[in-house]
Amino acid sequence: MEDNLLEQKLNKFIVLVSILIPVVVALLFSVRLKDFGYDVEPLSFLPPIYAAINGVTAIVLVGGVLAIKNGKRKLHERLMTTAIALSVAFLVMYVAYHMTSDSTKFGGEGTIRYVYFFILITHIALSIAVIPLVLITYVRALANKFDRHKKIAKITFPIWLYVAVTGVVVYLMISPYYV
Repeated sequence: MEDNLLEQKLNKFIVLVSILIPVVVALLFSVRLKDFGYDVEPLSFLPPIYAAINGVTAIVLVGGVLAIKNGKRKLHERLMTTAIALSVAFLVMYVAYHMTSDSTKFGGEGTIRYVYFFILITHIALSIAVIPLVLITYVRALANKFDRHKKIAKITFPIWLYVAVTGVVVYLMISPYYV
């Protein structure tokens, strides 16, 4: 009974965090520190760093899956915790960049423009959808509910991996247009 109560509380927390993160990011995305009188240099060095973090996250995710498939549970746990930390670091840098810099417009034309926007839109939509999936998957592992953890992890992993990889792809496609 106590486990169910804790899980219900954690589920409420997961719902709250899953709503708050996209809302706060969207709000902060529209905030420019210079509009509030702060003389802050644009953090233009951040995009390649947070793109690299996305790449490292993808590698860590694959490593985590390989670790658990090889029976290395502790390594799997550390790698997945690292993937969460990397995703948080990405998010902080992404928001900081957009609070100090104007958005970069994609300059490609023709078919590549449609490809870019398809990748960007699916990346953004799935980056929002993966938040509760990651949190539920992680909480189930922490609660030692490995049957339920494994079931949702099969959904979470490919979506999270797609988000990490397409983050790099989006950066590579837009990087020629950074000022």
